[in-house]
Amino acid sequence: MEAGQIVVLLLAALSAGWVDAVVGGGGLLQLPALLLAGLSPVQALATNKSAAIFGTASAAVTYARRTKLDRAVAVPAGALAVAFAGLGAASAALLDRAVLNPLIMVVLLGVAAFVTLRPDFGRLPHPHLRTRRRVLTAIVAAGVLIAYYDGILGPGTGTFLLIAFTSILGADFVHASATAKIINTGTNLGALIVFGLQGHVMWALGLGMAACNIAGAQIGARMALNRGSGFVRIVLLCVVTALIAKLAYDQFAVP
Repeated sequence: MEAGQIVVLLLAALSAGWVDAVVGGGGLLQLPALLLAGLSPVQALATNKSAAIFGTASAAVTYARRTKLDRAVAVPAGALAVAFAGLGAASAALLDRAVLNPLIMVVLLGVAAFVTLRPDFGRLPHPHLRTRRRVLTAIVAAGVLIAYYDGILGPGTGTFLLIAFTSILGADFVHASATAKIINTGTNLGALIVFGLQGHVMWALGLGMAACNIAGAQIGARMALNRGSGFVRIVLLCVVTALIAKLAYDQFAVP
């Protein structure tokens, strides 16, 4: 691999760490960069996980030190996430992405419309929404459904977690993002274990990108904590728009 390609990958990892720490979706930057560098799709997905897990974990530590985590959700959902993301990674070859992409686009379009039309959504917590049933729903949604999606496909996992905790539990964006980092670390770990056992991870490259991912994650986490939910909302809309554009391109681009 040429020096110029390595520099591009390191810069992509730095930027991806920042995006992931704020709202998730850093794979939008890292995965295309890895593919353009010549890695196969499965190598790109696996190596992306080896970098992302360090950035996400470091962001989780920063959030945990400076804000309150929802441990009642984060602990059980995080444990489930390791298992179900691993299951998703193991069954990735069975996925018909041509069927799944349109469904994800519809969901994201709904999210974008909802966040745009509801400017107060996620700005302030709504604790009255939190019930035992909603907590269980959030655990299943995050630790099973979204975790499985991260293992089998991946892009936007952190964004989906953020939306789940905000809409189901009434959390504000900053606290939802903090809890999401715990589960996202679990999903990365589960998928990485499977990809590592299958021999798909380019470890030297992944660890180099991990250092940049950590740096970006630290900057992003601190900006989110300092600037608050309004800042996270703006970044969220940008990332959702980018996700929709990428999925539309993947779906309709001429081979």
